[in-house]
Amino acid sequence: MSDLARSPHQIGNLIRRQRKTLGLSQAQLGERAGLRQASVSLIETGNPAVRIDTLLALLAALDLEFRIAPRSRKTLREQDIEDLLG
Repeated sequence: MSDLARSPHQIGNLIRRQRKTLGLSQAQLGERAGLRQASVSLIETGNPAVRIDTLLALLAALDLEFRIAPRSRKTLREQDIEDLLG
């Protein structure tokens, strides 16, 4: 899985998708990451107040990683769609 996320909502959607792909409930993922189910739910719904160490624990539990890269250029239409979704 290699997807782009630029907002907490998009990050949450990607985490949810990977969790479901692995066949895990929020509670099971939380147990793997040392988090409560409620914390997993908040992250999946795009809560912007998530601590970076919490997010990293969740990503590690999903066998995902956080990468930093130069922002790619997008067309105006792509930006409009992103603004509507996130």
